[in-house]
Parts: sequence; C-alpha cells; structure tokens
Amino acid sequence: MIESLVNTINNILWGQGQILIYLLLFAGFWFSVKLKFVQIRHFGYMFAVMKNSTQSDQSGISSFQALCTGLSARVGTGNLAGVAMAISLGGSGAVFWMWVIALLGMATGFAESVLGQLYKVKDQNNEFRGGPAYYIRQGLGNPWLAVTFAVCLFLGYGFSFSAMQANTIAEALNNTFAITPVYSGVVIAIIAGIIVMGGLRSIARFAEKVVPVMGLAFVGLALIVTVINIELIPAMIQDIVLSAFGLTEAAAGAFGAAIKNGIQRGLYSNEAGAGSVPHAAAGASPVPNHPVAQGYVQMLGVFFDTMVLCTCTAVIILLSGIQLNGEMAGISITQEAMTAHIGGAGTYFVAGAITLFAFTSVVANYAYAESNLHLFKLDHKAGRLAYTAVYLLMVIWGASASLKQVWSLADMALGLMTLVNIYAIVQLTPTIVSLTKDYWHKRASGQKIEFSVADVDIQGQTSADIWQRCDSDKKHLKNNG
Repeated sequence: MIESLVNTINNILWGQGQILIYLLLFAGFWFSVKLKFVQIRHFGYMFAVMKNSTQSDQSGISSFQALCTGLSARVGTGNLAGVAMAISLGGSGAVFWMWVIALLGMATGFAESVLGQLYKVKDQNNEFRGGPAYYIRQGLGNPWLAVTFAVCLFLGYGFSFSAMQANTIAEALNNTFAITPVYSGVVIAIIAGIIVMGGLRSIARFAEKVVPVMGLAFVGLALIVTVINIELIPAMIQDIVLSAFGLTEAAAGAFGAAIKNGIQRGLYSNEAGAGSVPHAAAGASPVPNHPVAQGYVQMLGVFFDTMVLCTCTAVIILLSGIQLNGEMAGISITQEAMTAHIGGAGTYFVAGAITLFAFTSVVANYAYAESNLHLFKLDHKAGRLAYTAVYLLMVIWGASASLKQVWSLADMALGLMTLVNIYAIVQLTPTIVSLTKDYWHKRASGQKIEFSVADVDIQGQTSADIWQRCDSDKKHLKNNG
C-alpha cells in the first residue's frame, strides 16, 4: 500500500503530471529575470566572493565550510549513478537538459540561500540554524507550512536520501569486492555516527577536507579521458544537443524522456530549489557580513556540482562506447564506462569515488534534518539521540533495499519539499530583490558591505539577536554624531 501511494505521488509530481518540471523551469526563469540573470552577469564575482571564505566565528561555520557542506550533500549518487540513470533512460540528450536546469537553478539556489541566511536563528548552543522552515515561519508567518516542509525534510534528507546513498555505496562495493550489502550498511552507519555526533561543526570540518580532494581527483581523471578521446568530443557535443530535441535517429520519440530524466536527475544532483542547501547557508558567518554573500557562495555550488562534476560523468560514459539498453541502471553503468577507458582499475576507481561521494552526502543529509530539530524544540540531547538512531537504522536498511524502492521514496520526498519551497521563495521575492540591490549599491558606492535591517524592506521578522544588532549599532553611531 505504501509503495502504491509513493508511486501515485511520484506520477503526479514527476510522471504524467510533470508538475515539478514545469515548476522548476518557472522558478529558474522567474529568479533569473527578477535578479537580472545574476548567474551570468556576476559569474566571475561568485568566485571572487570566496576570497575571505575561510573566516568564521563562534556562532557560525565559514563560508568555505558552508560551500563544502552544501557540496557534500549535492555531490553524491546524483553525480555518478544519477547521471548514468538519466542517460540510460533519456539518452545523451538528457545531459543537455541537466545543463539547462543547472543554469536556471543557479539563480534559484542564489535566492533560497539568501533567505536561509537572512532568517537564521541561534539554537541552545548559540550556533546558527536556518532553512526553508525558518523563512516560511518568520518571513511568511505561516507556521503550519513550515512544519509541513520540516516533515518532508525529515522524510527525505533525514531518512530516505541517506538510505539511497548507502544503497549506491553497497552496490558499488558488492559489484567490485563482492561485499554483502548489509555489512557495508553497518560499517557506513558506524563511521557516519562517529562524525555526526559532533554536530554541524564536525560535519563542516570533515566536508572541507574531503570534498575538494575528491572533486579535483574526479575532474582530473575526466580531463585525462577527454584528452585521450579529444577527436570524439565534437561528435559527442553534437549528439547531446541534437538528441536533446529528438533530432537524431536514435533519439526519435525520446524527446520527452530526455527532458524528464535530465531535469529530474539534474535537480536531484544540484538540489536547486529543493530547499536543502539553505540549511548549510544559514549555518555560516559570511564575509562580507551580508545574506547576499551566501547567495553567491551557494550559487557556485550549483555550478560546480552539475556543470562540472555531472558533465565529467557524462563525458566518461558517452566517450566509452558502451551500449545502453534504456532500462533503469545506476552505478554499474559508470563503472563499466570507466573500465572501458582505463581497464580493470576503472571499477575500483569508481567504487572508491562513489563511496566517498555518497558518504559525504550521508553525513551532510544528517545536518540538514538536524537543523530542523530546533523548530520542534527537540534540539536537546534526547531529541538528537532519537533522531540519530532512526537515521542510522535507515542507512543500514537502505544498503540492502532494492534500487527502485529507495529511489522512488527519495523522489517523492524531494518533490514534496520542492513544492513547498518554491511556493515560499516566490512569495518572498521582494525581500530577495531588495537584499540584492542593497548589496550591490553598497559595493558600487564603496561603502562597507554589511547588512542592516534599516537599509532594506523585508517581509516578516528576522531574529533580533543576529541582524537587529547591526541596525541598533548603526543608530547608536548616528545618535552620537
């Protein structure tokens, strides 16, 4: 009965109804226009804002740690198994639509991360917490919708997503080393438990050490594969573009499948609009001290995840010459493609890569859901222990569950989260636009870039012990000449 319900909801969201595909395209265009295509006009600046990104304070992690934490969750099965699945079901044209949703999603990711930073709060440990549930409650004044989002988040990032990541790790290790999946699940749960018990700071420190290394290693290998097959690149790009519109013989009739699978897997990979990354954005103490700074940081995350890492996987698969049968398949396709390029070592490389990629996601997913314990007043020892226990049990279960079961549950949770989050950030568009104008006015006029509530028209209320302090300091200086 549960499986039937999940399939029905997914069919409405992703299948025949395709509600989310239209909604995400709308959101991407909406914020691109409202923010005057910030992802293109300020493309270079999103790298420049990382200049002082390693600074932090007692309440928040650094911007670089927030970026790595966001990438920890983004960079996972979507980059290796998800891309393979999109190509196997939608053909090479699915890659084009992954690029489209990423380009548009950069603006959406900017918008939601700005809001996550603006409406953040402090928990009982005096550390920053935030995300869609917080900006829905404080910005829109809608506590019931905030609770709805938080429940969907727990179902998705707290439970099913980590199970799905564990499933992919177990599949890769079983294919390569014949390790029984349940054993892999237990080991993953033990190691993850050691890391997550240290809270957001422990997760952020782990992310900033692992993510850059694994990302550079994977990009480096993809570049080597590209150079070796350089003469095939023009034909590959032509095939991607033509297949995206069903203009090749092989892609005839698969136009819809290319769009659906490209956008669905692109969203799952970069998470723009899903409302997940604002939790990492909210945990940061940005430099400069303005919510918009985190918008640029997380926009860079969307770019790196899809336009760089997903493209690397697509190149490795499409240049391998392996035959795709149009059926759902995951990491095994990527392993087969890598083996075609570098021999037997390819299987071991992919097994290692997916283990690291997916494991970082398992850890970051915990942090996202844990941020919402504060919303339910459960950010105490008993509340965290109960959540952690269920989370780790789901990791163990996911390692030996069927691929279809796990992905279907993850798709439903992601879809429901996205519905609520897109509604919220579109409603909060005036605040996003006002913040962005304030940031660029101060930068253009040579003023110190620092956020003050008095300078911007915002919806709802921000936390009085965070941003209001800047405002009161400004008034104090003014009153004293």
